[in-house]
Amino acid sequence: MTAATNAQTIERFYSAFAKLDAATMQACYASDAVFDDEAFSLRGRREVGGMWRMLSEATKAKGADVWRLTWRDAKADDTTGSAHWDAHYRFSATGRIVDNSVDARFTFTPDGLIATHRDTFPFWTWSRQALGTPGLLLGWTPVLRKKVRATAAANLANYLARQP
Repeated sequence: MTAATNAQTIERFYSAFAKLDAATMQACYASDAVFDDEAFSLRGRREVGGMWRMLSEATKAKGADVWRLTWRDAKADDTTGSAHWDAHYRFSATGRIVDNSVDARFTFTPDGLIATHRDTFPFWTWSRQALGTPGLLLGWTPVLRKKVRATAAANLANYLARQP
């Protein structure tokens, strides 16, 4: 596909994300897609889409009143892409408001689907907002990162086990 197709995939993805439309987000990924960020390491459209469904449902249930997503600097060539996005949301586990600033990098399949997606953000900044004092005191440590990743993985596994 062309750079334009890949750029359209990025735009489609973030337009859906802004609306918490997890089904459209999932459809942007290849069946064997890989997703990584500070909380998740996922393999396959089922896991990646499951994560977006789980997070979207939690936001709709506990934080739709404050949800806001904006993105900028979306660009792509024939095989790669990137974007910056900012999310304002209520972290469902604590009810705390988070403003997260994220840089995304993508690779694409020949048919314009996301093959790999890597989101990066300052974990300590996120943990201070999402977790409060524990995040402030321990957010820079590998211990808290490991705990957040383990909790996220367990939550997703439980969520996926309940899906048809």
